[in-house]
Amino acid sequence: MTNVIIAGGGVAGAATALALHKAGIPAAVYEAHASGGEDAGAFLTVMANGMAALDTIGATEAVLEVSYPARTVALYDAQGVALGERPIAGPARTMRRAALYRALQELAVARGIPVHHGKRLTGAFTFEDGTRADGDVLVGADGIHSRTRRLIDPSAPEPRYTGQHVIYGYADGNVAGVTDDGYHMIRGERAAFGFTAPGDGHTWWFARIAGEPGTGANWRELALAAVRDDTTQAAAIVTATAPEQVVGGDSYDIPTTPRWHDGTMVLTGDAAHAASPATAQGASMALADAVALAEALSAHPDDVQTAFTTYETRRRAETEENVAASAALNRRP
Repeated sequence: MTNVIIAGGGVAGAATALALHKAGIPAAVYEAHASGGEDAGAFLTVMANGMAALDTIGATEAVLEVSYPARTVALYDAQGVALGERPIAGPARTMRRAALYRALQELAVARGIPVHHGKRLTGAFTFEDGTRADGDVLVGADGIHSRTRRLIDPSAPEPRYTGQHVIYGYADGNVAGVTDDGYHMIRGERAAFGFTAPGDGHTWWFARIAGEPGTGANWRELALAAVRDDTTQAAAIVTATAPEQVVGGDSYDIPTTPRWHDGTMVLTGDAAHAASPATAQGASMALADAVALAEALSAHPDDVQTAFTTYETRRRAETEENVAASAALNRRP
């Protein structure tokens, strides 16, 4: 029986471990961070396809406990004029990224899946601390700056800067007085701004702002400057947010990864197909990858290469289309 080593304990890695466990395939997770996984303070929405994947791996209840419903999207222009509202094809749930991967990791541990922390991958099945993991397959779920991707293909393309900073914040209270199950999206003059009040006593918001990479400093002030002249609720929301409740960074994507696998290694999640946040599909794509990879390995237990090819065939076109769609949204005025 194939024994799988998973590099990365975030959404893709933990979900892959759970999917493999359900398929009866032994797996262990090796996470670079000392506890939990990287928490950049971002939040996300798991869309219907991601929720279906969670149901397949028996993780729905664990995620429901740490998330909030997302049912509608209302769109406004820079003057606050309503442009329309539509339902989110559901079910869909909003949560902090850290809450999602912690819920999945805790579920993995509860099911007896080994999760090792402080294990940063350096080579095939080897780690920075000098240790080695014994396995037949290495799954690279190690994110957009994946070491596994480089091991599979030293000439793999570098992540591409999308031209935008992405900033997240959490303001005290329901600043705009909105319902607790919808997103409000503003096409501002200088920023795309979105917010929701999920019911935890805060307003969660994000801003996508054009700029050169490495130029972000005070993320709260950068967001405020970008929305201050719009006649919307955005400036009031940012103003109500304490500086320590704001995080930001430069956004990167990977339009295509020529090689997803080799003889023993295979990529999943952002390591294979990182998208900007514009389509809100990053986590859902990773969850769908986990199910597809586990099903392929289960269907071809004695032929890893066929399993990898089956998995890639099932997932490549859809994920690359989503990356392209997200990039197109970034360019929209």
